Amino acid sequence: MSANQKKRGENMLSVIIPAYNEEKMIQTTADTVDRILSEASVPYEIVFVNDGSKDGTWQQIETAAEKNPHVNGLHFSRNFGKESAIFAGLANAEGDCCAVMDCDLQHPPEVLVSMYRLWEQGYEVVEGVKRSRGKESAIHRACAGLFYKMMSKAVKIDMSRASDFKLLDRKAVDALLGMPEKNAFFRALSSWIGYRSTSVEFDVQERTEGESKWSTWSLIKYAVTNVVAFSTAPMQFVTVAGIFTFLFAIVLGIESLVRYFTGHAVEGFTTVILLILIVGSLIMMSLGIIGYYISKIYEEVKGRPKYLISKKAGKRK
Repeated sequence: MSANQKKRGENMLSVIIPAYNEEKMIQTTADTVDRILSEASVPYEIVFVNDGSKDGTWQQIETAAEKNPHVNGLHFSRNFGKESAIFAGLANAEGDCCAVMDCDLQHPPEVLVSMYRLWEQGYEVVEGVKRSRGKESAIHRACAGLFYKMMSKAVKIDMSRASDFKLLDRKAVDALLGMPEKNAFFRALSSWIGYRSTSVEFDVQERTEGESKWSTWSLIKYAVTNVVAFSTAPMQFVTVAGIFTFLFAIVLGIESLVRYFTGHAVEGFTTVILLILIVGSLIMMSLGIIGYYISKIYEEVKGRPKYLISKKAGKRK
C-alpha cells in the first residue's frame, strides 16, 4: 500500500469538489490535484459531487474514478445546490481532514498542500482567504461587499475575504454535520463553529475551460437564502420601520393639530390622518414583535434534509 492509499487514522486528506455542468473540467481537476498531492506525499482521496448536472459531468467522474483509485463520486438525483453538495461530500468523506474547493480550479490546488501542513501543526480549521478576487464587474464587487458586510455582522467574524476554499479537521467536520441546519451556509458555519483556526491567502485564478454557472439572478437568490438562513435580522426590519413610522406620525400629527387649531385644516382631514398614522405605526410594530417570535420558532425547527444520492463512483479504499 502506497502512502497515498492510507485510510483514516493515517492523516488522509479528503478533497471535496462540488460540480455542476463541469464536464470539461473533471479530468483536468482530478489530474491536477493528483499530481500536486502526490508530489507532496500527501495521502488523499478526491470526492466529486455531481449536483444534478445536465451535461456529461457524471460520465466524466466515472471515467476519472476508473483511471484513478483515489477518485470517488456522488451523483445527486437532481440539482440541490452547492451547499448541499458540500455537506454531502463531507458526509461521505473518509479523511482525517477535509478540504473543499471549486471544480473550475479558481481555487489553486497548490494551496491544499499549505493547508495540509498547517493542519499537521495542529490547526483544526484552515481558511482560504482571497488576496484578490480576480476579474469582476464593479456591480458584482459592490453587491458582494454588501452581502459580506451583512454576514460579518450576523456571524460576528470578518467575512470580507471569505471563501468556500478551506480545510477542516475531522472533529470540525463532525460538528458541522451534527448541526440541524436545513439551509446551511458552509462559508459562515465553518467559521462560526470555532476550533483552532488560521488562514492562508490565495489569488482567485481565471477559469481555463467553460463559463461560470452563477448568473446574476442565481447569485442574488444565493445571497438572500444565506442571509435569511443564518440571520433573523431581516424580520426585525418591520419593527424598525414601525418605529420610524410612529415618529413620523407624531411629527405629522402635531402639524395636523396646528393646522386644525389655526383654521387651515380641511374639515375631517385631521381626524382621518391621525387615525391612519397611529393605527399604521402600531400595526407595523406589532408585526415586528410577531416576527421576533416567529424568528425564534424558525431557529428551533431547522432541520437538515436527506440528500438523494442515487449513484456512487469508485471503490472505497
